[in-house]
Amino acid sequence: MKISDLSTPAALVDLAKMERNITRMQSRMDSLGVNFRPHVKTSKCVEVTQAQIKAGARGITVSTLKEAEQFFAAGITDILYAVGITANKLPQALALMRKGCDLKVLTDSVQSAAAIAAFGLANDIRFKVMIEIDTDDHRSGIKPESAQLLEVAQALSVGGTELYGVMTHAGSSYDLNTPEALAEMAEQERSGCVLAAQRLRDAGFACQVVSVGSTPTALSARQLEGVTEVRAGVYVFFDLVMHNVGVCTTDDIALSVLTTVIGHQEEKGWAIVDAGWMAMSRDRGTQKQTTDFGYGQVCTLDGEPVEGYVMTGANQEHGIISRPDHPDLSIAKRFPVGTQLRILPNHACATGAQFPEYQALNRHQTVQTWPRFYGW
Repeated sequence: MKISDLSTPAALVDLAKMERNITRMQSRMDSLGVNFRPHVKTSKCVEVTQAQIKAGARGITVSTLKEAEQFFAAGITDILYAVGITANKLPQALALMRKGCDLKVLTDSVQSAAAIAAFGLANDIRFKVMIEIDTDDHRSGIKPESAQLLEVAQALSVGGTELYGVMTHAGSSYDLNTPEALAEMAEQERSGCVLAAQRLRDAGFACQVVSVGSTPTALSARQLEGVTEVRAGVYVFFDLVMHNVGVCTTDDIALSVLTTVIGHQEEKGWAIVDAGWMAMSRDRGTQKQTTDFGYGQVCTLDGEPVEGYVMTGANQEHGIISRPDHPDLSIAKRFPVGTQLRILPNHACATGAQFPEYQALNRHQTVQTWPRFYGW
């Protein structure tokens, strides 16, 4: 199909840009001498993930066990479930492992570690467990220097588990926007996780894997001594938040939403499109950054940004295109009814999640449909 054949709104993936992003990240990881385990929660799509593996990725990271099940069914066996697991999810994880999935699970508490160990013993299986490390006060995890780190390791040592390694995610890097600050955060992430691994080893515990990563820190790290693998996800598509962080340009953003102008409020300088927050998501991640793109940057059908025009408002199925600085009272002439536009998203993961499929756009400007996963 051609773009003009698509019903709107539709999620477009520019394959040339996606492939360039994949090559960029994989080449950087290769040059730093670490394995790369992409976080596939961004795309939740087999075709995208196969392109990452073809480029050199070793294993994948997922955010739900449903993703793990779907990717395992597609032939990918080396999977890290990078959300702290609780007892009610252990049977689902066990079923995957008994089918042959090389699944790694995550903990950051003695209570969770004990539950994993007890379940493993009761079911005659050894869970590979990673301990989550908090290196930036952003989310979950154990501080590298905390006594709790060794307590969790001890809880895992009773049987039913294998302490596989440590992992961390510097999510606070999303709040930065200079190369110097990003490099400092990458080093903070690296050194904290390496410290945690060394404390475990010094106490007599095995720690095979030291895993770090976020898109900004992966692209900003100057050296990764002591790290064995890096994880990153949104780089595959990039988005406007990453543009504001400074690790990509708008020309690198591979995901956009195709939409059609359906009307105008000329006296307000509005063009109305058929993509609202159900298509773009409610994520306003750029609102707290130096440049606020509203619900997304307006581009031509060819993908060229239209300077000054963003989606300033969104209802469920209606989007408002306008200039936030001053009304364009000639907007109906600029964007007549029927005009097709592409909107670059604030957060690629959130926007992708609004659609059951992607329309993969090749260099010949034709598209093929790629399904994506849903659920838990």
